[in-house]
Amino acid sequence: MAETAGTVATPAPRSAQRAWIPSARVGTAGALLALVLFNVIFTNDFVSSRAINVNLTQVAPTLIVAIGMTLVIATGGIDLSVGSLMAISGSVAALILLSGSSLLESNAVAIPLAFVIPVLVAGAFGLFNGTLITRFGLQPIIATLILYIAGRGIAQVLTSGQLKAFKEPTFQYIGLGKPLGIPFQVIVAAAIAFAAWFALRRTTFGRYILAIGGNERAARLAGVRVNRVKLAVYGISGLCAGVAGLIAIAINSSSDANRVGLNVELEAIAAVAVGGTALTGGQASVIGTVMGALIIQLVRFTLLSHGVAAEVALIVQAGIIIAAVALQRRRGGA
Repeated sequence: MAETAGTVATPAPRSAQRAWIPSARVGTAGALLALVLFNVIFTNDFVSSRAINVNLTQVAPTLIVAIGMTLVIATGGIDLSVGSLMAISGSVAALILLSGSSLLESNAVAIPLAFVIPVLVAGAFGLFNGTLITRFGLQPIIATLILYIAGRGIAQVLTSGQLKAFKEPTFQYIGLGKPLGIPFQVIVAAAIAFAAWFALRRTTFGRYILAIGGNERAARLAGVRVNRVKLAVYGISGLCAGVAGLIAIAINSSSDANRVGLNVELEAIAAVAVGGTALTGGQASVIGTVMGALIIQLVRFTLLSHGVAAEVALIVQAGIIIAAVALQRRRGGA
């Protein structure tokens, strides 16, 4: 089962998917290659270990969130809450690390809890999103907008609106560690990407995700437990956001509920769109999302390296999203 094709869609959309996805993947790969070649030629020290490290570490948290977003979008949904869930995860982790409780004074207890509990909390909020969608019938954009707004407020309440600084090398390894010279967060992102790729390509769960996005009614008639799959997908998106939140605070040695995960939902959606996953659902390309995230990062890096203001970089990024969506519509015959 290819990761880019649904199973319960009508014949015409399936043939369109088969024709469109390879071209989208080739186009994405071509754009990424062009960016790399441009920087190799025109950007000083682009191939230095420092520049490579900067790009990889900056893209890793976004990529982790984008992988979860890929699964959500494949079902025909959207998740606007991921940035706020990153902030909640980071706030909970910081509170655990800074707790004065006698139970948490031992690092052997506090550090494992600081990894596990925040991610589970973020996953639980993801399930909350899924419940609003599956049980109460809210549109995904409305359901996840609730936590997009309230989630960051929850994080600010948890931290009393204050910056929570800490220093715990063992915990911070997730964001600062470099086994064999490779940033540990990149290894985490690669592992999550591989798991998602394998799930979509080799498992029944992955086929169900694509079937629901391709034709939810047909999937239901075929016996797919649509609500359970959607719940799982939004829970996974929350878990991914939770992991990304831990990386963000580990890098900065602090948790700032106002800044952690800010606008990451837009970058994640952009990575998915640029990577060739149709925003209407029924298709998914994890490899494309990886390339899309790298493109978004390299565009920003290229512009900033050549003296272009960050505000202009945002405008260019928006233009890339428009172009990607327009190409999707053209390929899909919309």
